[in-house]
Amino acid sequence: MLHELTIGPYVDEQERDASSAAQMFSGDEKDIDIIATYSDASGTIRTSRVKMKDLSASWVLENPTNVKGSQSQVIKLKESYKTTTPLEENVGHSTDDDQLQEVEVENHRRPSWSPVKSKRRVNHPVPIVHLPISFMVQICDTMWGIQMLRQKRRELRTAELVRQDKEADKQMQATAAIESLKNMNIGVQGKYSIWRRDYENPNSDSTLKLMRDQIIMAKVYANIAKSKNKTVLYNSLLEHLRESLYVIGDADSDAELHPGSLDRAKAMGHALSMAKDELYDCNVVARKLRAMLQPAEDNLNSLKKKSSFLIQLAAKTVPKPLHCLTLQLAADYYIHGYQNKKDPIDKKLEDPSLYHYAIFSDNVLATSVVVNSTVLHANEPEKHVFHVVTDKLNFAAMRMWFLMNTPENATVEVKNVDDFKWLNSSYCSVLRQLESVRIKDYYFKANHASSLSAGADHLKYRNPKYLSMLNHLRFYLPEVYPKLDKILFLDDDIVVQKDLTPLWDVDLQGMVNGAVETCKESFHRFDKYLNFSNPIIIENFDPNACGWAFGMNIFDLKEWRKRNITAIYHHWQDLNEDRTLWKLGTLPPGLITFHNLTHPLDRKWHVLGLGYDPALNKTAIEDAAVIHYNGNYKPWLDLAVAKYKSYWSKYVSSGNHYLQLCNMSE
Repeated sequence: MLHELTIGPYVDEQERDASSAAQMFSGDEKDIDIIATYSDASGTIRTSRVKMKDLSASWVLENPTNVKGSQSQVIKLKESYKTTTPLEENVGHSTDDDQLQEVEVENHRRPSWSPVKSKRRVNHPVPIVHLPISFMVQICDTMWGIQMLRQKRRELRTAELVRQDKEADKQMQATAAIESLKNMNIGVQGKYSIWRRDYENPNSDSTLKLMRDQIIMAKVYANIAKSKNKTVLYNSLLEHLRESLYVIGDADSDAELHPGSLDRAKAMGHALSMAKDELYDCNVVARKLRAMLQPAEDNLNSLKKKSSFLIQLAAKTVPKPLHCLTLQLAADYYIHGYQNKKDPIDKKLEDPSLYHYAIFSDNVLATSVVVNSTVLHANEPEKHVFHVVTDKLNFAAMRMWFLMNTPENATVEVKNVDDFKWLNSSYCSVLRQLESVRIKDYYFKANHASSLSAGADHLKYRNPKYLSMLNHLRFYLPEVYPKLDKILFLDDDIVVQKDLTPLWDVDLQGMVNGAVETCKESFHRFDKYLNFSNPIIIENFDPNACGWAFGMNIFDLKEWRKRNITAIYHHWQDLNEDRTLWKLGTLPPGLITFHNLTHPLDRKWHVLGLGYDPALNKTAIEDAAVIHYNGNYKPWLDLAVAKYKSYWSKYVSSGNHYLQLCNMSE
């Protein structure tokens, strides 16, 4: 490989001799710089500078010339034997990184000559100086070492900057924490936990929550103290635990706590402070809390299942006073021979110009509240007719109640669902399904999963009331009342607070059902009730379609008959025999049957949720025409939400003989 060396001043190409390079430039001649141009291992063109006097005598000129004039010349040197010649890398003897970088950039640029420079180079051929390969390798190694040192220095500088940045962040956080502590109000007197502002609310449960938190931390520190043989501290914490648990007892709010609970909380706080000073270790405390968390979650899930089971059980059972009321009424009904008396024919029962209501229930007291509250708010009570249908078991008690407590001027008719002979298994899908052995096993076999292991939802939908004909009779209104044109359907868990007669004047715009929609954002839409994994449901319905409420519905029976709505209901009920389209109940088939046939009413007509939601707006409840206790917390049960119960109980005739006989209290 040839390496070019540029020396100066240049010599005339015509004058050459055979003397060595060292002799040529020795003596009195001024020392001359030699710029060596070479290619490194990567192919990059590089340059280095060497003094002519430093060349060894072993270097000879291949085309010797005399050095004359002021021009520079490139000559060739041959190596006669191997030697090492020190080079001064990069012009100016500079070792500065910036100068090295500039020289390298210049070196990279040199091979990219312009055509003019290339032509000039051809016109002025330059001799070549041969340098030893070992010398060139040494140059390459030196340059590579410089590059590695530079990269290492960059990495060290980057690491230092990152470290300084982290330290600055920590300093800022510490400063912010100090400022926060300075701004903390430590002047609150008589308060154990100054960071809990709800402590000042006399109706809050902040003290109870604080003491429960203290109990948890006391258990953690007691466990740590025992593991470290801190017997005195361990016994002290156990003693405080016992006293705090005694003070809390069965309290559910601050008002139920022992009067000395605040002093007890302060004493426990002092004990915890001592335990923290002696035992606190973040990792150890975290492990103890995690160890306590898992069994606590398991216990919570178990209690939730038990609670759901008991709530469902309580919602299905009949309270003792209600059971007593039914028995007393039924006994007097037969004792006084009312079973042999026929009701006089009343033309009001079939007069389409009057206001007709349908109430299907087996609960005497609940039905009486619906009738009483409706009549009380009616502008013309004499024009209101109530059609009550119950089952055979409760027919005597229901009829006896309204014989003895007929509302003023209003008309009440009581019928037995078993007297509807046309309602049989050959016509009614639900009755036909109920005759199935599989359905009977599902509902009435004790070995089926109706216990805690199946969950609350399974228990809820396995309730036989969902197959009761009193529930499904709402789909046969035109058959039950063939002479009527419109009827208002009311559930037995509602309370009427305003006159409902304007509902008969609502223009349903050709729809069959007038109801209040229940969807709010994503709540109570079709996908909540129907199984959209089933292709039949997907093909026919939109999962985002808005649901509506059963419980207060105005039905246009003329339009119902014209569209043969009952046949639509039968069709879908038959498809759901294996319960794959929806769970049991009447709302899902209602949404399907009246799909695109429901006219939305103003929300003030019907407010729902009093049977499950304790956070309803009080103004909305009081402004509503009808309030609905849908859910498990019925107003006649001990489960009822206390603040909603008065809306219902004020329509109960507390002075009634039968209610007093059965100790029926508000």
